[in-house]
Amino acid sequence: MNDVEDTPSGASGAVDGEGAAPDPGVHHLIGKGGFKPGDDRSRVEAYQRRWQTPLDLLALVTIWFVVVPPGVITTDRAVYLGLLGLRLALSAIYAIDIIDRALLAPHHWFYVRHNLLSVATVFFPFLRVAFSLRLLRSIFQRGAIGRFVLAAGIMFLNLTAVVYLFERRAPHGNIKTVGNALWWAVVTLTTVGYGDYTPVTWPGRVAATLLMFVGFGVLATVTAQISSAFIDQAARSRAKEAGGAASEATEQEAQLRGIADQLSRLEERVGRPSPPS
Repeated sequence: MNDVEDTPSGASGAVDGEGAAPDPGVHHLIGKGGFKPGDDRSRVEAYQRRWQTPLDLLALVTIWFVVVPPGVITTDRAVYLGLLGLRLALSAIYAIDIIDRALLAPHHWFYVRHNLLSVATVFFPFLRVAFSLRLLRSIFQRGAIGRFVLAAGIMFLNLTAVVYLFERRAPHGNIKTVGNALWWAVVTLTTVGYGDYTPVTWPGRVAATLLMFVGFGVLATVTAQISSAFIDQAARSRAKEAGGAASEATEQEAQLRGIADQLSRLEERVGRPSPPS
């Protein structure tokens, strides 16, 4: 079960413990195991480069869908059956993913046996979120503000939906509408915590705890981005000042050299003997 392993993107040409040089452009959260020494991984890695990010996003977007039971989402039988159909479709997508990777691997069953977590996601789709840790970790890299906004927004909406769906029918709960849930989520995400709306069910409280951690990450990342911007601005100002000072010093040196040259020529003229009259 080597699914949840990461290879830094900067590792170029390094040979891993299985005897093959990994592709530096692939993050091996999916499918690093399942290869024998000397196996050609290029086809599997090409597949992962193409499909891993879309599957990461699919897993993040459907967190609420796979965490909340259909019976909690709706009491209408037709809608209930539709939700079950969508869950089967999601499992089918994950099944196609592991089948495609196994067929592209040099040793098909060996690959499957060493990627059992991928197989488990077919039956328990919420486990697929573990594969999306690469995307979540990448939002904290410097300069990744776009990915940060995307992933944080997706997590915010997912956790808000989970709390709303579990709390709206809770006997003693007060989060009964989408507006209540959004207000509570914003207050929680910003760590203000007025306490006017609070989850009372244990799934709602688990989601609230996760949202608090997302809020801490948001504040930390925004603070780091602002600090980094100020530091970069100060560094550019110092470099500009240093460049200006260097330019001024160079200009002064050129002027001094010109004066020295003029003095040398005057000395030569003064020291040269006068022609006879």
